[in-house]
Amino acid sequence: MRLCEGTLPQVPEAAERFAYDRRAQAAGIVHFGIGAFHRAHQAWYTDRAMDGGDEGWAIVGVSLRSPGVGEQMNPQDGLYTVTERDAGGDRTRVIGAVQRVLVAAADPDAVIAAVAARQTRIVSFTVTEKGYCRAADGSLDPALAGSGSLYRFVAAGLRRRHDAGLPGLTLLSCDNLADNGRRLEALMQEYLDRHDPALRGWFDSACTCPATMIDRIVPATTDKDRAALTDALGGLRDEAAVVTEPFSQWVIEDRFAGPRPGWERVGAELVGDVSPYENAKLRMLNGAHSALAYLGLRKGYTFVHEAVADPELGTLITDLMLREAAPTLNPAPGQDLAAYARALVERFGNPALHHRLIQIAMDGSQKIPQRWLATLADNQAQGRACPALLRALGAWLDHLRGANGPVDDPRAEELAALAQTLDRAAFADALFGPGGLFAASWTMTPADRAVLAA
Repeated sequence: MRLCEGTLPQVPEAAERFAYDRRAQAAGIVHFGIGAFHRAHQAWYTDRAMDGGDEGWAIVGVSLRSPGVGEQMNPQDGLYTVTERDAGGDRTRVIGAVQRVLVAAADPDAVIAAVAARQTRIVSFTVTEKGYCRAADGSLDPALAGSGSLYRFVAAGLRRRHDAGLPGLTLLSCDNLADNGRRLEALMQEYLDRHDPALRGWFDSACTCPATMIDRIVPATTDKDRAALTDALGGLRDEAAVVTEPFSQWVIEDRFAGPRPGWERVGAELVGDVSPYENAKLRMLNGAHSALAYLGLRKGYTFVHEAVADPELGTLITDLMLREAAPTLNPAPGQDLAAYARALVERFGNPALHHRLIQIAMDGSQKIPQRWLATLADNQAQGRACPALLRALGAWLDHLRGANGPVDDPRAEELAALAQTLDRAAFADALFGPGGLFAASWTMTPADRAVLAA
């Protein structure tokens, strides 16, 4: 039997659960990209906020294309579990914040109606970097931002709200994009200018796009995880289960268009400027994660905790964070980057959290510009070398050349064609030389080229 409303009373008392009445909650949030990361983070915060007395913040999830998450969650009435795991064991909570999941490709009108609904006040996103449909220069790529993109559904919902005299919305990006709120706002403006220019003024005045920084490591849930959870749930199956680390951080720019949940009462931080936290996460945590992925795979490791335990890689990752990334950052008062680096190494080393390197290695072309190339460019401007990042970049080139098997990347075909027809030095030129695919983010020097060509 599966976890659902009907079987919820069978969940053992050892598993924590919400106390609010789910049937009495209006859906105040529509969330695009209801994968494991959202379920372990924003939905987890929202569930606990509603448990603390906030009402009307249930979530309607949207999957843009795949029916998979809907098939996991809808038969369970939106219920699922979050298990926090470390060397001390597992701690499981049943989450009730999600009401249902819509599949946009199958029922686009239902998604537009959810955005336009009177009770909706926030539309949030974890669609990964590629979901924002950006061109190489960061602008909106019209060829990508078509009828299946988030923009089509949000714009249509906003048009209905405007015509019905309803308030604007807060659009909340929760993805790893530098300055994600302003990026989303600019991309949405570009889409409206092209498809509904008459709505642009109302969007600018009635809607807001706060920046956010989210930090929680969420590996892909395995069949072994689900089997262990079935035992913990007294025989009930949870096909939408999420396993994560105990640590969680959410920093949000306090710039909302209307009401919001009291997320700060359950651990989120509302601030005037997210950028110091966001940049530290992108360049230190995410930058180190990507480096561990490509360098660890090259050494034959499978999991993050294995790679960071390698003495050579452990030292290189610490150097990357403290000697290369940290000097490019402007920390907020009280933000201790050295302590942050130490905590990250400890979190990476969690032996109970089997975070696969190949999962982190996905979509490198979308991640590396903000995780590595921005750091390389800032250090280059100050005359500082980045040996750790260059080694990681070399490992990514090997990855693109097929060293770790098939490449999972939205630009895989384009990059593979270059990798297969060019030698290593020419491949580096094609990516990072003058006029290269990524030259807008960072252009290598002759010395850098020599390292990457070796």
